[in-house]
Amino acid sequence: MKYAIVQCGGRQHRCEEGGAIEVDHLPLEAGASHTLTEVLLLADDAGVKVGTPVVAGAQVVATVVEHVQGPKLFAFRYKAKERQKKRTGHRQAFTKLKIEKIEG
Repeated sequence: MKYAIVQCGGRQHRCEEGGAIEVDHLPLEAGASHTLTEVLLLADDAGVKVGTPVVAGAQVVATVVEHVQGPKLFAFRYKAKERQKKRTGHRQAFTKLKIEKIEG
């Protein structure tokens, strides 16, 4: 089984060929191709290659499937005995990528 650990948007993701990952929002159209060049680890049947900090010549080719939003998160601030309260919500925007090929 071939897989890679890539870094995108300051986060690390484990990806396999044919699988899908959700990364922070990328300004790309659905159906566009995107190449992830920051491959930190590459593993296959031959062995494991660990980068210092990245694996030289390795890249992951992915296709943008869709743009989605994460679950709604709420933040609530409250001050006792002062009649102060504030509730805010947030939904993080993600881009869903389908992994086409792992090269390296």
